[in-house]
Amino acid sequence: MGNKVEIRFAKKEELEEVNKIRKQVSDLHSKGRPDIFYPEFKGEIVSCIYDIYEDETKKIIVALEKDQICGMAIIQEIHKTAGVYQKARDYIEVDQFGVKDTFRRQGVATKLIDFIKEYARAQGFPKLELNMWDFNQDALAFYEAVGFNTYRRYMELEVRS
Repeated sequence: MGNKVEIRFAKKEELEEVNKIRKQVSDLHSKGRPDIFYPEFKGEIVSCIYDIYEDETKKIIVALEKDQICGMAIIQEIHKTAGVYQKARDYIEVDQFGVKDTFRRQGVATKLIDFIKEYARAQGFPKLELNMWDFNQDALAFYEAVGFNTYRRYMELEVRS
């Protein structure tokens, strides 16, 4: 399947299909961290895809096989200014990423990442960054397989009894 996948920027009329994949990712997060994520995929989380589409610093990318959307990514151009502790830097942030369950492990995600890397190069961005939730070990394995490295870690400690 994955060999015939087309990767391109989303069209406005495809955003409802993109939301179906976003819902799968949302469900995964709400199951993995119900203490943080709401279980419903509705309201503003559904409609914000149209704001993302209109934002010039963000891009929605889709993977299609036989005109069926099977994967998606939302990226954002980041220009960090210098601060007291950190230097200025530019990068592409992979903000949301998902592949339909029935298309996983077929090369779709790798093709999405390859497309994003080429876009970043063409726009003059030296790197990609993303954050992910530690419970999602399948995502971690994939991101490491395509070359991402951990450079920062968030940790938590429960203090209530």
